[in-house]
Amino acid sequence: MSTAAATATTTRTLPALNRPVAVLGAVAAALIANLIVWGIGEAAGGSFTTTTDGKVSDVAPGGVILMSVVPLLIGLTAAVLVSYKWTGVLRVAAVVGSVLSIATIGMTLTAGFDTASTIALSLMHVVLVPVMVIALEGVRRHITEQ
Repeated sequence: MSTAAATATTTRTLPALNRPVAVLGAVAAALIANLIVWGIGEAAGGSFTTTTDGKVSDVAPGGVILMSVVPLLIGLTAAVLVSYKWTGVLRVAAVVGSVLSIATIGMTLTAGFDTASTIALSLMHVVLVPVMVIALEGVRRHITEQ
């Protein structure tokens, strides 16, 4: 006697997000994730300080908060506002934002941070990529469902 196992396939899709939820949710998610990465980096011995021209600069946690929130808030807000006229901007913004986020890791690598701080700060740039993509695709899905 044989039995056939029923298989169910689950399709996972991104939720449709209205513009304010996408922008504010993405900013909050990135901030929380980057503060967690900062905490791990600090626990690993990262000082998050660098010296430039004899002046010591501490970038955490204030710098982490500022650099997580401001660029993402500006970029996502600009993209969702333009999307009222041109929906295609959402995909363009996802690509451009992701490339800029990864490319700016170079500034972190050359800033003179200790190893733990450099790794944590670099990972913070990477964290922004899925946050942007999910937020912008959620807005696109919302627009196409209307």
